[in-house]
Amino acid sequence: MSLSLENMLNKKLENIFAALGLDTKFAFAKVSDRPDLSDFQCNGALALAKSERKNPREIATLIATELQKDSDLAKVSVDGPGFLNITLDDAFIAKTMNEAADDERFGVQKTTTPRKIVMDFGGPNVAKALHVGHLRSAVIGESLRRIEEFVGHDVVSDVHLGDWGTQMGMILAEIILQDGDLSKTETYNIDEISAFYKQANARCKENEAAKENARKITAELQNGDPVYRKAWQHLRKESLEAIKKNYLVLDAHFDLWLGESDAHDASGKIVEMAKDQGLAKIDDGALIIRLADDSKPPVILVKSDGGFGYQVTDIATIKMRVDDLQAQEILYVVDKRQALHFEQVFEVAEKLGIAPNVKFKHIGFGTVNGADGKPFKTRDGGVMNLEDLIALSLEKVKESLPEEAEGYTNTDIEKMAEQIAIGAIKFQDLKNNTASGYVFELEDFAKFEGKTGPYIQYAIARINSILRKAGMEPKDVVITNKEERDLALKIAQLNSVIARAEAEKEPSIISDYAYNLAQVFSSFYNASSILNEPNKEVAASRLKLAKLVRDILQLNLYLMGIEAPEAMLKK
Repeated sequence: MSLSLENMLNKKLENIFAALGLDTKFAFAKVSDRPDLSDFQCNGALALAKSERKNPREIATLIATELQKDSDLAKVSVDGPGFLNITLDDAFIAKTMNEAADDERFGVQKTTTPRKIVMDFGGPNVAKALHVGHLRSAVIGESLRRIEEFVGHDVVSDVHLGDWGTQMGMILAEIILQDGDLSKTETYNIDEISAFYKQANARCKENEAAKENARKITAELQNGDPVYRKAWQHLRKESLEAIKKNYLVLDAHFDLWLGESDAHDASGKIVEMAKDQGLAKIDDGALIIRLADDSKPPVILVKSDGGFGYQVTDIATIKMRVDDLQAQEILYVVDKRQALHFEQVFEVAEKLGIAPNVKFKHIGFGTVNGADGKPFKTRDGGVMNLEDLIALSLEKVKESLPEEAEGYTNTDIEKMAEQIAIGAIKFQDLKNNTASGYVFELEDFAKFEGKTGPYIQYAIARINSILRKAGMEPKDVVITNKEERDLALKIAQLNSVIARAEAEKEPSIISDYAYNLAQVFSSFYNASSILNEPNKEVAASRLKLAKLVRDILQLNLYLMGIEAPEAMLKK
């Protein structure tokens, strides 16, 4: 059941529109642009004027006459050319708050049409440390995964490792160059493997022969050379263990840890399907599929050196996800600079008919930038590793926390610092529109005021303190002042907010709502005493509202992948 006041009002409007013979597609209200005049407004009469061949004000008056019979509504008026202004009755608002507080989902309805959704996010490469560029994929992807699951969809998340491309041949070639063969490969840890990759990458940029040798080794690896395969398995294993540690810190969950290599056999089947369907053409020694738009580059199925093209792995992975997982929708949370790649992949998948009735969506995100507007780097100009970014953030947060506090162990304070630091990183990312890049502000992101993660966490901690000190049980909500009413109306938007975040695949809608709710609570708390309120019924009512806000803020943070400390300390 939805306890969104907006949804309940829309249902009332729909019934009245139907009874009056009016098109119900216009029977909806929205939060009023003029909250000083009303809670909601409905502009349906203006949209109906042409088809009904009536003055919109006349239509609005007919609707208003019916709405005025509803005891849940305190005031209904027609303004201007036909705007319907609707103010809810306080008792109706209070009743909705009580129902939301007693519901484990706070009145947020589940979808009636659950889908099997496969989410592809993460995308780290073997032998390369996770860097700040991987942050957004993990943070946005994990938030969307939680939102989709909360709404009621069956979600499977896959990290989709880059473990099968030319970089593997580069590393193997570098080890052979330095050691003479691959016999020592299984003794190398992730730091040593990453060092080999950096050396190989620099060498291949300067030396075309080294690059060609890496391509040759990659092709032989993919074709099953046993020596290369054995060495590659160790490189992949060591890298995967390091990658999992990074994602554990970020609390990013993956059901599947598959990579490009897992789609190798299916890639061959894709090539055969393209040949059988007459879609594959030879072009300059490569096997390609041309796209409908000639201005776009074709998809290379098989390169002139015999290796699979870059897009083929993703096309094959789509087939696997449909065949093995019964995916009905596949979401890719990947840098928006990969937009063309996914346009090519989706079009070829459609041409091949491998995913009938399956929805594809590339959720492209912008870059994490420094103050200069360029991708965030270290002081010496290198790419910022994710571990280093987290360490910097933790150091910044500890500046605001006491080293010791009565009733808290050092472990408690360390855990609190981690929760605040990770929460600050994630919130700074998620408060921005996904498609936009943003500037990583180390000086501001961990502040306890402003639109930050710690501000939301602190609001929760403050309510926890109120609940501990209250010495009473929360009781039924009653509306006694404007601040209580404003807070209740903001709480009632939760269902609509989550529905919109899911539909638009946009976690910033959640972060914006959480921040605004915390602000409205602050105004309520400053004007409406709880602990010092002499009327016990009013105090218990306000306590119930406070607890409901706490629970909803915790849910919002959960949907963003952020933990809420029970208490927050300050120096």
